[in-house]
Amino acid sequence: MHDLARADLKVGGFVLALGGLALWQAAEIPVSPLYGQVGPKAVPYGVAAVLALLGAGLVVQALRGGWSHTLEEVQDAAPTNWRALVLLGAGLLANVALIGPQGFCLAASVQFVLVAAAFGSSRMGRDAALALVLTLAVWFGFVMLLGVNIGAGLLEGSILRLLGQELP
Repeated sequence: MHDLARADLKVGGFVLALGGLALWQAAEIPVSPLYGQVGPKAVPYGVAAVLALLGAGLVVQALRGGWSHTLEEVQDAAPTNWRALVLLGAGLLANVALIGPQGFCLAASVQFVLVAAAFGSSRMGRDAALALVLTLAVWFGFVMLLGVNIGAGLLEGSILRLLGQELP
């Protein structure tokens, strides 16, 4: 086994271990007897299963010779797009900084616009309008349909007041 295949095996093992860690943590989530068929463990178990399957597949691929050697064969790779990376990072940081004081919709909308710009969009107005519609739909879906508060801010509170309701 060559050095690149060993490195690939380590990556596969890490992802497999990450799946095991996720499975362990999913099993630790307390479940209320009020939940019916699908409880709070369903999605974490799904994520753990996908990570474990991905890790197992990477381990198998590494044992068959690895995949990294094919990356060395690519000589005409595009240069790193630093602008896109900075915009993606700025989107993540904006979400973290804004979600507490401004709520889910504004924080996620700013992140949406920055990520869209990272992928080449130059229509910030359209992106912002689309982001607000999508994030408000997601917020109302979580809060009104599922009863899960994912962070309310000025925008969500204002819309609820216009509808004659209060924040849950």
